[in-house]
Amino acid sequence: MDKRVYFLMIVSFVVGMVELIIGGLLDLIAIDLHVSLGQVGLLITIFSFIFAIASPILLILTANIERKKLTLISLLIFLLGNIITVFSPTYSILFAGRVISALSGALLIILCLTIAPTIVDHKYRGRAIGIVSMGVSASLVLGVPIGLTLGNAFGWRAPFVLITVLTILSIAGVYLLMERVEPIPSIPIGKQLATLKDRKILFAQATTFLFIAGHTTLYAYLTPYLKTVLGLEGNWVSIIYLIFGIAAVSGGGIGGTFADLFGTKRTILSSIVIFAVAIFTIPYTTSILAVFLFVLVIWGMMSWAISPAMQSYLIEASPETSAIQQSLNNSSLHLGIAIGSLIGGAVIEQASIEHNVTVGGLLVIISLGTALVSMYENQSITKKMNKSRI
Repeated sequence: MDKRVYFLMIVSFVVGMVELIIGGLLDLIAIDLHVSLGQVGLLITIFSFIFAIASPILLILTANIERKKLTLISLLIFLLGNIITVFSPTYSILFAGRVISALSGALLIILCLTIAPTIVDHKYRGRAIGIVSMGVSASLVLGVPIGLTLGNAFGWRAPFVLITVLTILSIAGVYLLMERVEPIPSIPIGKQLATLKDRKILFAQATTFLFIAGHTTLYAYLTPYLKTVLGLEGNWVSIIYLIFGIAAVSGGGIGGTFADLFGTKRTILSSIVIFAVAIFTIPYTTSILAVFLFVLVIWGMMSWAISPAMQSYLIEASPETSAIQQSLNNSSLHLGIAIGSLIGGAVIEQASIEHNVTVGGLLVIISLGTALVSMYENQSITKKMNKSRI
């Protein structure tokens, strides 16, 4: 395995960390910039929304640019976005910094995922993509506890100072370690979206979107939930995020293993059901910390256990468009984060943070319905194909 793949994983981790890191800093930013928690939550929404929409578009617009050069340009723009974030005196400037970071970060993640398989032998291509993907998923779940720990110790700007330093190191690493990588033909947006005409694909992508939206409705606002409902502060909040992060990362591995052992469909459905039970149970565990932590671990594991199973299911359902489905599934995931954080902020503004659990759980229940529809459609098509062969 080419060691540069692990470097690309580090780059993807640094970039991905910026997306949800705000979640652990909500109250600190709100107090410092004199805005509401919902407005700070919007910083997650706009980042994730841009991430979901911009990735495929920017990849097409930059299709003819040599990949090392494009990566360096994107990292420099990403650096600028984080510098603006660090020194932002007002909410509007912070918002602008997030937009710049999101646009460049969206392209960087896709570049890492597309460069990795081109710099290794053919037999290692799948593993290379998996390693970079692990960096992305790890950043989404570990970014919050890292941000929370630094934020509580040195202020909410400190995590972005760390990301700025790591970005500078990434620029140096790409410049010194990466060789030229010629661009490969991109898939037109029209062709990508056309695959959604297939109901089994549409409802499968909708499952990822709704599931992650339900998860983020609470997770994006977990810090104020812990402080308001459980009365926890400082170190305890950091510990809970760390426990959740470890559970989530391990959940990805467990989901992949279960998909191989028991099949993708069973893994997807069981992950959704267990996740729904866990999230609806949370309000009844807040009086006993040990029980709450147990449910938190289940929630964390199931939140990412569905991801590898869903990706495998999409490949099984449409092997001829598997590359397109992975791209669309990435967009569905980040769009789910965007809408989930937006819904969560609206619930806090209009009702109270205690209701985020219920709203998030209902979205997860709907995702169970879309998963069943997709699997029913897939089964029907398979039966028709088998009959035609006979």
